[in-house]
Amino acid sequence: MSKNGMTEKETAAASTIGEAAKEAASRRMALFAQRHRFRPVEALPWIAAVAAFFVFPAYLALGAQILATILYALSLDLVLGYAGIVTLGHAAFFGTGAYAAGLMAAHGMGEPFAGLAVAALAAAVVGLISGSVILRANGLPLLMQTLMVATMLYELANKANSVTGGADGLQGMVVKPVFGHFRFDLYGRVAYLYCLGVLFVGWFIVRRIVHSPFGRSLTGIRENEARMHAIGTPVFRRRLIAYGISAALAGVAGALVAQTTQFVAVDALGFERSGNILIMLLLGGIGRLYGGFIGVPLYMIAQDQFAEIDPVYWYFWIGLLLVLVVIFARGGALGVAARLLQRRGGRP
Repeated sequence: MSKNGMTEKETAAASTIGEAAKEAASRRMALFAQRHRFRPVEALPWIAAVAAFFVFPAYLALGAQILATILYALSLDLVLGYAGIVTLGHAAFFGTGAYAAGLMAAHGMGEPFAGLAVAALAAAVVGLISGSVILRANGLPLLMQTLMVATMLYELANKANSVTGGADGLQGMVVKPVFGHFRFDLYGRVAYLYCLGVLFVGWFIVRRIVHSPFGRSLTGIRENEARMHAIGTPVFRRRLIAYGISAALAGVAGALVAQTTQFVAVDALGFERSGNILIMLLLGGIGRLYGGFIGVPLYMIAQDQFAEIDPVYWYFWIGLLLVLVVIFARGGALGVAARLLQRRGGRP
């Protein structure tokens, strides 16, 4: 017997269990520390995007719109999936960016990258000003206030015919060649590569944010805001910063659509734009960084197929698909894939 009343076998077993627990804890810590490192699987979306440029040359114009929409979904995922800010008015920032870049191009200042910068700045300003008011609320009041902001901007754009073109849309845009040499062609080749490059930069920024201490604090705020207050985290300020960054990225997405189509319709600020992107993100997976990469193409393909099968009531089938995903596929397509990996003993 040992001094504490345990036999040698019990002491050895306890020591073995303790060492195993320490080893498991160290493995978990190592895995957590490596989350920010790039994994080979993360290259798959970019390989697919580059392959699509060569495999589907007739659909590059549509592909450019898909890439811009993925950036829009990525901006929403930052506030919804990581900061826990539920919004139905994200189109406010998308439309602001679209009109900012469109007005520049319509008045002889159509340099593409300058348009993106102005769009990001304009959308960020709108996001910070509106966020300083609406982010003081939570739940349903917050949801309704985000919708109110987008509705106000929609009506403003609709009434300002002399500036925005109103219901007829903003026309007469002239976008200069990218880098002064590459003009936007009818086939969408330049537009596709341009959108792909901007999406990559946006994705890289968001990825760095969510894996930074700031991003971890956003996740903590989403999970337990009261506890984050208790440990001294400036909750409101961090939510506002995330909201402003998200607004800037959404503005860039709107500018991409405006520049590549050379037209801005008032529905860029509409509720449908906010609702659709939320559905796309739900289909792909919220809070997983790559939900938009899956959800946007999935939604657009489903929309096309349902509209072909039932041109009148195709929205019913979209709604039914969303209900089935919520009930049977929690976490969207990426959530299902992660659960399948875990069941097979893999690491999601």
